[in-house]
Amino acid sequence: MTAAEAGVRRGPRFILTCIGIGLAAGLLSGLFGVGGGTVIVPMLVLLAGFGQRLAAGTSLAAIVPTATVGVISYAASDSVAWIPALILAAGAVLGAQVGTWLLPRLSQTVLRWGFIGFLAIVIVNLFIVIPSRDAELELTLLTGVLLGLVGIVTGVLAGLLGVGGGIIVVPALIMLFGTSDLVAKGTSLLMMIPTAISGTIGNFRRHNVDLFAAILIGAAACTTTALGAWVATLLDPFAANVLFAAFLAFIAIQMAVRTIRARRKNT
Repeated sequence: MTAAEAGVRRGPRFILTCIGIGLAAGLLSGLFGVGGGTVIVPMLVLLAGFGQRLAAGTSLAAIVPTATVGVISYAASDSVAWIPALILAAGAVLGAQVGTWLLPRLSQTVLRWGFIGFLAIVIVNLFIVIPSRDAELELTLLTGVLLGLVGIVTGVLAGLLGVGGGIIVVPALIMLFGTSDLVAKGTSLLMMIPTAISGTIGNFRRHNVDLFAAILIGAAACTTTALGAWVATLLDPFAANVLFAAFLAFIAIQMAVRTIRARRKNT
């Protein structure tokens, strides 16, 4: 289903809205190593009149070029762990299938509050664990297995809650593997590309993506992703952690509000 089929007018306002959403999403994507879906989805729903599913499918398609530019930007400063990213991606693709299977079998309310609690723990730890810019992600048999597990958990949560992988992978790489924040962000963006492509193909087959809007958002995001990545290199690790903690707090609050509203509707 496209935006036009859903009754959304495609005038100049629609085009400017998509471009504005893309500019904001690209900046956050480059700055934090996330896909930008946490910005794209709610903004498409609120400002462009998209339904939740169409917004999610369109967001996933827009993430492909956005993450690609982000990876190139971080790779320029040698801040991408290529093989670990592929291991994470493989685990995430597998985990997403498990997550979608579990979706109708588990309480969404319990899952959402549990994830909010997880984000709270991550936020606190971001003020305690300050990454070193000289730290590297050494690939051993043990770290390979652990990366695969992190990828699976990321995919499961993505399938269950619709959250992007970056808000899980970036803090996991920093706190569990002692990775540099820049390497964590670059690696996270690389992990998203095959996952987003796989999801976009599935959404396209189900007519659950608006390619015109995705192209507009993705193209606009590409112009600011490199800027966000450049700003990330200028920030010292502690300041970068503080900003990322604020971003996660915003997501946690947003998820808490949605959960409370959903519970009130059901009562």
